[in-house]
Parts: sequence; C-alpha cells; structure tokens
Amino acid sequence: MSQHDLPSPRVAVVEDEDELRGLIVEELSERGYDVVGLASAEALYRHMSVQALDIVVLDIGLPGESGLGVASHLRQLASVGIILLTGRGGKKLMAQSFAVGADLFLTKPVDYDVLAVAVANLHRRLAPAMNGASSDDPRAVVWSLSDAGWTLHGPDARTLALSEAERTILARLLEQPGIPVSRTALIDVLTDQPWDFDPHRLDVLVHRLRGKVNSRFSQPLPLRAVRGIGYVFAP
Repeated sequence: MSQHDLPSPRVAVVEDEDELRGLIVEELSERGYDVVGLASAEALYRHMSVQALDIVVLDIGLPGESGLGVASHLRQLASVGIILLTGRGGKKLMAQSFAVGADLFLTKPVDYDVLAVAVANLHRRLAPAMNGASSDDPRAVVWSLSDAGWTLHGPDARTLALSEAERTILARLLEQPGIPVSRTALIDVLTDQPWDFDPHRLDVLVHRLRGKVNSRFSQPLPLRAVRGIGYVFAP
C-alpha cells in the first residue's frame, strides 16, 4: 500500500503550551493531516472516547499525568502511533520513552518538516495493524455477536452464550471497535437507574466475562480497560 492510497492520518497534538500547540496543529493541518490540539492527558482521553485517532504527538512534560504515563496507557490500544516530544534530550529519557511504548522520540524546538515526515512514515508503517488482518488471512480472529446478541462467536468457530448484562456490554463496545467507551456510557446501557448502579459492578461483570471467554476460546477476549475512560474492544 502506498502513502497516497492511505486516508489522511487523524492526529492529536497534546501540548500544554498554547502557542506551540497552535503552531504544530497549523503546520500539520497545512500538510493535509486531520489534526486536533489538546492541552492535557484528560482532554486526550475525553477526545478518544468519541473519536478514533491514528497518531498522538505527546509532550513529555504535561501537567498532571506526564507524556510518559500517557504513552504507557495508549500502548494498551496497540494500533495508535505515539510520537513523544521533549525539551530535554538524553539517552536515558529516550530509553524511557521507548520502554513505555513510544514509536518515535523528537526533541524541541520542533522541526516541523521532520515531524510531518515522521507522522507520514509512522502512519504508513502502522496502516496494516490499524486496518486489521486480511480476511483471507487464516490467522485473523473475528469476534462477533449473533442471535440478537445472545451468542458470542470467536476463534476456532466456537461460541459462548451470554447473560443479558454481558450481551449489553459487548453490543455497546462492538458498535465502535477500537474506540474507548466511557464507564458512564456502559452503565447507562446496563440500567435505567444509573444513579443506583455501583460502578464496581461493571468491573466485576467484565472480569467474569473475560474468565468465561478464556475458558472457552483459544484466545483471550480483546476487551481492555483504558484508565480514566472506561473500556475498549480492540481486536
């Protein structure tokens, strides 16, 4: 697949310095990328709960949760490209960045041409993983629901009967695979009285569902927790 065959990457620039964030967003937007600027880790998590991203450009020195911490959590999603920016160089910080899952490590002041090329190359390299395995690939694992959502299909052509709560959770997550769904949204579909619902019950339901799937299928259910948001179905 050539670069010209790929859709424009969806990029988030997470930088707390307003002027620098605006400059990076402007430079990448002028090169045809779909870019959003965000000032904190919390803003990024909220954005990802409603919009998928291909690449995240992260400042390491964010207020609150650092860029290193954010990168570690994003890596749980597997298909997101991560570029870390820092005003402090050094081999130790670079090693830490790669250890938590960063794909690239760039130092400030930002060379916009270098960053733009890095985004394009990273997007092209990650495109096969983002698009999933080919349907002709016998190793591909397709998870789906049938029987109005009461039956889960997974690896090895096996099936699993679901409880009403399990069916409800999976149906909501499978509406947008790869996009985190907030805990509030999941609780809202589980009950018509969310104010009386103990949030810990959601974690218990997910834990039991994973256990049932692990005992039935040859591969674990790709249902992952996303800290500060909720859960994501990320095959």
